[in-house]
Parts: sequence; structure tokens; C-alpha cells
Amino acid sequence: MDQEVEIINTETRKEKIKNFIINKKNNIISILIFFVLLLFGFFIYQEYLEKNRVKLANKYNALIIEYENGNESNILNSMKEIIKDKDRTYSPLAFYYLLDNNLITSKEEINTYFDILINEIGLDNENKNLTIFKKGLFNSEFANENELLNILNPVIKSDSIWKPHALYLMAEYYFFKNEKQKSKEFLEKLVSLENINDKIKLEAQKRLRSDLSE
Repeated sequence: MDQEVEIINTETRKEKIKNFIINKKNNIISILIFFVLLLFGFFIYQEYLEKNRVKLANKYNALIIEYENGNESNILNSMKEIIKDKDRTYSPLAFYYLLDNNLITSKEEINTYFDILINEIGLDNENKNLTIFKKGLFNSEFANENELLNILNPVIKSDSIWKPHALYLMAEYYFFKNEKQKSKEFLEKLVSLENINDKIKLEAQKRLRSDLSE
């Protein structure tokens, strides 16, 4: 008897599953089609990104060759276009090429491009922190205390490998403004860190001993 009941229950479950599949057939097909299209779209998008990256690489390399051969007419606007394409590799390369060759001089424009690199192209954490540090280094010559701190705080408050560099930059900033107590505080924070670059730690210790010792 029990065996017969079990057989009936099993058959009933099978029938329910069959009926569910029949009743929901259109929904199931729609879901399957959606996931197939989603997968297809993903591969199409990846192929587009790869083609665009190859295009940017060719454009970037061609611009440098033209510029080094004396043709300076296209370099500025074309490199700016590459920056605005927000590619993780070629946007930073284009920006730093313009910056290193003094092809852009406007502080506002330079900071705008720094912000694009920091906020809009999806750099990994350490490259993002490096870019923040470079922005701080650039601004350290003319920014006021609060402006520079606002730029560097994301790195200073992190566990980034660039944290000691940011602390040292702030210490030097205060030192050359003759605010030696503030400089000392940042250097002491730096030397108290663990697992930092020996060279920068040594420089901080030398500054503390030679110029900031009481």
C-alpha cells in the first residue's frame, strides 16, 4: 500500500512539473533568449572595447611619431581627445605626455584631466592613489594648505603604498612654509608606519634629526 502511494505521489509530482513547464513555456523561453542575448551582447561589447583600444594605441603612437618628427599641429587636440575617451591605459599616457612636454599649462585644465583619471576611467586602487599623489605633487607649488590636504587625504587615510609619499609631501610642504611643528607631525606619522620603503623612511628620519630635532 505504502509503495503504491509513493508511486502515485511520484507520478503526481512529475505531472505537476510537466504542467508547470507547459504553462510557463513562453516565460522560460523568454528568459533563455534574454540570457543568450546578454551573453552575446557582452562578447560584442568586449570586441568593441578591444578594437577601440587598438585604434587608440595606433592614434597615440602615430601622434608621438609626428610630434617627434616636428609636426606639432595635431598633438594637443588629438591627445586631449584620447584623454576624454577615458581608456585606462591610453588616457593616462596621453595626459602625462602633454604634461611632461609642457603642452598644457592651465592649472584648471590640468586638474580637470587629473580628476578624469581619478574618478572616471576605473583605475585600480593603487594606480588611482598614485594619480592622486601626482595631482597633489603638481598642486603643492601653488595650492593652499586646505586644498592640498583635500587632494591627498584619500591616500593619507588609506593603507596604500603611496601613503608614505603623501605624508612626506605634506611634511615638505609645511617645512618650506616654516611650519616646522606640522612638518614634524607628518614625518613622525611616516616613520611610525610598518613595511614602508626604506629610502623614504631614511629621508624622513634625516629630516627629523637634522632640521626638526628639539
